[in-house]
Amino acid sequence: MGSSVKSSSPFTTHVLNTGDGVPAVRMALSLHRLDPRTAIWNLITIGNTDEDGRCPGLITSDAFTPGMYKVRFETAQYWESLGLSSFYPYVEIVFSVSDADQSCHVPLLVSRYSFSTYRGS
Repeated sequence: MGSSVKSSSPFTTHVLNTGDGVPAVRMALSLHRLDPRTAIWNLITIGNTDEDGRCPGLITSDAFTPGMYKVRFETAQYWESLGLSSFYPYVEIVFSVSDADQSCHVPLLVSRYSFSTYRGS
């Protein structure tokens, strides 16, 4: 899950508003880690995308340990900030980290009625 985006964080994301062809600016998101003993998602951090639709620095390399993670994008809140409604109230993407040294990039393409993620080689 390598990324071509240079960042001090081992986890990066990039959100694009495909309906308008622009970065999804100021979209709230949160990063969670699954506790394997209790099967409960624990909140690690929250953030908002910047002017480029990115949210740098969400987690440090030391904290990005092997396990199962999810990133939750608050899509309805984003569309409401633009004076629009949307079908999906949020989008959650779950992924696994098996190597503490790996970096992960999760891109998200959103419109009011659809979403997609793409992971290149």
